[in-house]
Amino acid sequence: MAGATIATGACAGHAVVHHQPSSREKSVKPFLAIAVAVSLLGVPLAGFGQGYPAKPVRVVIPWPAGGSNDIVGRVVMQKLADAMGQQFVIDNRAGAAGTIGADVVAKAPADGYTLMVHSTTHLGNAHMYGRKLPYDTLKDFTGVALLSSQAGVLNVHPSLPVKTVREFIALAKARPGQILYSSSGNGSAPHLNMALFISMSGIDIVHVPYRGGPQEVASLVSGETQAAFSTLPTTITHIRSGKLRALAVGTSRRARALPGIPTVSEAGIKGYEMAAWIGVFAPARTPRAVIDRLNAGINKALAAPDVEKRLESQALEPWSASPEEFNARIERDYEKYGSLIRLTGAKID
Repeated sequence: MAGATIATGACAGHAVVHHQPSSREKSVKPFLAIAVAVSLLGVPLAGFGQGYPAKPVRVVIPWPAGGSNDIVGRVVMQKLADAMGQQFVIDNRAGAAGTIGADVVAKAPADGYTLMVHSTTHLGNAHMYGRKLPYDTLKDFTGVALLSSQAGVLNVHPSLPVKTVREFIALAKARPGQILYSSSGNGSAPHLNMALFISMSGIDIVHVPYRGGPQEVASLVSGETQAAFSTLPTTITHIRSGKLRALAVGTSRRARALPGIPTVSEAGIKGYEMAAWIGVFAPARTPRAVIDRLNAGINKALAAPDVEKRLESQALEPWSASPEEFNARIERDYEKYGSLIRLTGAKID
């Protein structure tokens, strides 16, 4: 990297004095050797991330355009591009509940020029697919920054004669195996939200997985399916227009965008709680200096009033965190999703 300098040799005409190195000099000698080696490679120790990004950055979103991952990814990455003076190019790689795009990122060079915007579904996939996954969810990625939290909302098509969670459960029990519910794919947040709901309510409804949030919601709006535990950002406009009927949200507290809609726990299934998030990942071993630069830039973008307003208009709540906080959250939720999947018996169809 340009700008690195090293001093070589003694100045001509000056005497060279030999002496025995002290214990302090011995202790710092290995560090100095490393520093010189790094300098020879042209990489300043303290400023590795300062020249980043020097070229366009590819941002893989493993979902179709129009979903909540895509919405928050585009809004924040555009703000980041403006601040850093470099393009952050969105690459939608949909399919298999986000695993196709994730595989692209797992195998990309760990240099900061390939990132991924993914959700808690990324963690669920590890347990749903198991050894079928071509990557290791924990070992092949590192968390860069959180972007937002998103509530799951239990919606039904208006043709279904129910207005509350209790009425929905009663109808489902009266019609076992007859109500179809859609999701954005096996192991996705909508799938696991509903799987937990089914487990705790004792109902029998049929899962119809799609390739992403937009397709999932389209099937519900058209009446092809009758229920879904969709992410709020993908359904808020349909709820407000009356094309869908919201019964409850899955988070521990009510959503800002739907203050009149109760939580599932309030509506009758005590203790129900599922919180989803969206974040930015990079391949494992991406330089920490690059991670820190990205994290600082993303958190600054999330704090911008125009970004906050845009996300909240889509029922997404900005969520800032350090790399350490995000990676700790990843480890906790990884275990939680594993426990949930084992509890519900959810599996790849």
